[in-house]
Amino acid sequence: MSSFPDTRASLIVRLADAQNAQAWDEFARLYQPVVYRLALRRGFQHADAEELVQEVMLAVARAVEGWVPDQDRGRFRDWLHRIARNLMINFLTRRKHQVWGTGKSDMQQMLEAKSEAESAITQMFEIEIRREGFRWAAKQVQKEVKQSTWQAFWMSAIDDVPVTEVARQLGMSVGSVYIARSRVMARLREAAKGS
Repeated sequence: MSSFPDTRASLIVRLADAQNAQAWDEFARLYQPVVYRLALRRGFQHADAEELVQEVMLAVARAVEGWVPDQDRGRFRDWLHRIARNLMINFLTRRKHQVWGTGKSDMQQMLEAKSEAESAITQMFEIEIRREGFRWAAKQVQKEVKQSTWQAFWMSAIDDVPVTEVARQLGMSVGSVYIARSRVMARLREAAKGS
């Protein structure tokens, strides 16, 4: 799966209703782990990462009603990423974390490092979105297929075990392993589109 689809417009509309617990549960299930892992990768401690997640969710709750799709501003997840990035920067620039500049060339290096860090945050955010989308889709699809079909897919596509070895271990033909893998991958794509 090369990419995780954009957040459904219907979910975004339902988020505007603060009383819609189902929409907020779905949103939190998708995005809280993404923001949390992103914060950990940026060096946040567990408690700070959890605090950041809550700040991001609160910021989204306050602003989602005014979010309007706009090609110039990007997708919803781009908007969400900007919120997360800005809150991370705010967290790191609070007085206790603040690095004071001296006016020397070290400041230029620090600014360049900050720019590189922001680019890395963007890339990590996209990766985490894809991972969380895959995890969600995998849970859905695993419930729908036979255990042997799931094992054939997982071993050959995820664990990268050679197809002949998977067939031997599961007592299947090589062709059956290929078919199982193909069917599961197709269902994963469909599940990801529907998320």
